Amino acid sequence: MNKIIDKTITIEDLVSDYSFSVNYLMKQGIRCIRCGEPIWGTLETASLEKGFNDDDIQRFVDEINAMIELPSVESNEPQQLFAPKEYKI
Repeated sequence: MNKIIDKTITIEDLVSDYSFSVNYLMKQGIRCIRCGEPIWGTLETASLEKGFNDDDIQRFVDEINAMIELPSVESNEPQQLFAPKEYKI
């Protein structure tokens, strides 16, 4: 699978380019938007601030990339997102 994003993508670019990622990240426990303003920083820094580790961050990258490659994402059609895995926080 070709990487479309990586952990260094800014949250601003991620939600701007792939709006479905807001819902996905919220289900993971990472809020991308607070009071109408995007959270600044990268996917990695936002994840680390919420207590996720490097393996979790790589899974986020892999799952978002898989969703980007789905035809329904590119055409902005409604889609079924991956179910989040359970975490002990």
